[in-house]
Amino acid sequence: MADNDTQTVMEVDVSEGATEPDYDSITGIVVDGFIGAVGGLVGTAVMTAVLLVGATLGAFDLNSFAVLAELTGTQTFFPSNPAAIGYLIFLGGGMVTWPLLFASIGSYLPGEKYATKGLPYGFVLWTGFALAFYEGYTGVLLALYLVLTLIAHFAYGFALGAVFDYLSNRSTTLV
Repeated sequence: MADNDTQTVMEVDVSEGATEPDYDSITGIVVDGFIGAVGGLVGTAVMTAVLLVGATLGAFDLNSFAVLAELTGTQTFFPSNPAAIGYLIFLGGGMVTWPLLFASIGSYLPGEKYATKGLPYGFVLWTGFALAFYEGYTGVLLALYLVLTLIAHFAYGFALGAVFDYLSNRSTTLV
């Protein structure tokens, strides 16, 4: 058996002008992290706007973010407004945790582009959010709560994916 038989050779079809990503590049990893954070910020901003509509209609309580501060013990940093601390934790998750998960499983989600892949992703996130932030709503307020939080999560997923679509066409990204 020749030495060449023990080596595996992978041929990569590189189309016109395309380059194969270098997965060992720290620059590519940092750029992708930045793309995820920007996408998460945009998605969380859009989601917050929808949640504010829900709060205006009485179908969402902004003080429910205080639970996040209480669970982590961070309400001691700003005891006069634990909901603000809880929202910052929520924002951090929306900018770091969920975009990282989306980047890792996004290629397996249904849809042609990341923006459309974000819709089922937002739905999955909504199932946990709807239970975690439920404040005992009944009747019409319950229906509004469920519909508005679902719309908020669809908006989050779509906006996150749209940013991935827009920024991932750059030459130094790995997404």
